[in-house]
Amino acid sequence: MAITVTDNHPVDRAEEVLTDEALAFVEELHRRFAGERKARLEARKARRAEAASSGKLDFLPETAEVRAGDWKVAEAPAPLQDRRVEMTGPASPAKMAINALNSGAKVWLADMEDASSPHWSNVVDSVLNLRDAALGTLSFTSPEGKEYRLRTDAPLAVVVTRPRGWHMEERHVLVDGAPASGALVDFGLHFFHVAKLLIESGRGPYYYLPKMESHLEARLWNEVFVFAQDYLGIPQGTVRATVLIETIPAAFEMDEILYELRDHASGLNAGRWDYLFSIIKYFRDAGEQFTLPDRASVVMTAPFMRAYTELLVQTCHKRGAFAMGGMAAFIPNRREPEITAAAIEKVRADKTREATDGFDGSWVAHPNLVSTCQEVFDSFLGDKPNQVDRQRPEVHVTADQLLDVASTEGVATEEGLHLNLYVAVAYTAVWLSGNGAVAIHNLMEDAATAEISRSQVWQQIRNKVVLADTGNTVTRELVERILAEETERLRGEVDPQQFANFYEPASRLIADICLSEDYTDFLTTPAYELVG
Repeated sequence: MAITVTDNHPVDRAEEVLTDEALAFVEELHRRFAGERKARLEARKARRAEAASSGKLDFLPETAEVRAGDWKVAEAPAPLQDRRVEMTGPASPAKMAINALNSGAKVWLADMEDASSPHWSNVVDSVLNLRDAALGTLSFTSPEGKEYRLRTDAPLAVVVTRPRGWHMEERHVLVDGAPASGALVDFGLHFFHVAKLLIESGRGPYYYLPKMESHLEARLWNEVFVFAQDYLGIPQGTVRATVLIETIPAAFEMDEILYELRDHASGLNAGRWDYLFSIIKYFRDAGEQFTLPDRASVVMTAPFMRAYTELLVQTCHKRGAFAMGGMAAFIPNRREPEITAAAIEKVRADKTREATDGFDGSWVAHPNLVSTCQEVFDSFLGDKPNQVDRQRPEVHVTADQLLDVASTEGVATEEGLHLNLYVAVAYTAVWLSGNGAVAIHNLMEDAATAEISRSQVWQQIRNKVVLADTGNTVTRELVERILAEETERLRGEVDPQQFANFYEPASRLIADICLSEDYTDFLTTPAYELVG
């Protein structure tokens, strides 16, 4: 076998996941699909360079027939017909997995991507937890003796697993001496161990697919699914996938992405932070017309975001697929009832907007928000499981509308710069420590938050943005000063050993990528080099 696993820190029960048979499957996935994966990543660079020179993207002329065609995706299986509220969170540790499954949500997005730090122990533990959940044996006892068990008095959430994106590598799994694809490792280990268990219970296997930039990347996933089903003797079309439209080029290929996955597709999801991060990344050379105000002021009703979400709903429903709304990241706090009450009303208003626009369900990051989201969608759906029958023929979205960042209301402020640097360092530090879902200022944050935060800082330096509240121009020197201030603030908020081990390295990394002349495509790539 030319596949090897290297790890200086043995993981409990790893032998249950890293069997010869499972690794042989991962190796075969790598041999068949790693070359095309590499080609797709290279194609990203070429397309971005083209967009950078023109400041434009457009719908693809070569796929006009797909957009104009009369076709639909395969009908969703019964467990995915009703997705009005989806709980999101990492599949490790077990406690969080159990809480998500027990939350009352219709679906749990079991995250091995943005809400999970890719420490090898997290990768292995996620697969173990998802397998144990499929077996009905997942449990956890805290050091204080508190027991967590899967509920038996009500249905558990249907599991939809999110593997890592195509860009990430897994350095603990080597094929012919080179790191394997993180996406193929996550999918391969999960599918091999869990797919048949989910089929037996009639609840899967289902996946969320992140970070894609083109329909050809979706085609690659479809080829992976076809091969994997044949490999395990599973009927074709058993796998179902929902794609996160969280990059600006993917927004121009929604029809095409669903078409490539049509036998395995179940819907699309509208993100926020990753989408904004992608716009900065894609048009980083295009100047002021793509310079965003403070990220907190870029709401989903901004014209370019509204164009994106309305096109997503229309595209999904035209093709018989589900349109899933974005994240409600607020974490209720019993010690701050007034803040919590106001935040929940904002969540309610946001979910009402989504339901009004035709979304079939939405995401929440905390179990205590499940009831709020469900109440809103209950009021729109009634006894119906979804509103795919709402076609939205009145929606007509142009390329210019999708790219109309310049009309976004709001300004850039020094307060926002402070917040971006604080969050970027705080999140990265906790990510380096092994936790990908982080509570910061009453919000459950994941890697997307850090990505938009550090990207916005880089963009402001490059475009010499003048801050509305102080009149200061964003320069390298200003960012260095504010970063030092926010790092010192964090020093006072955390344990000294934690600060030395994780916050200082995180601050240096954020400095490097924010102050660099060259834009770093993904924060998590250099951060992964710092993970022990």
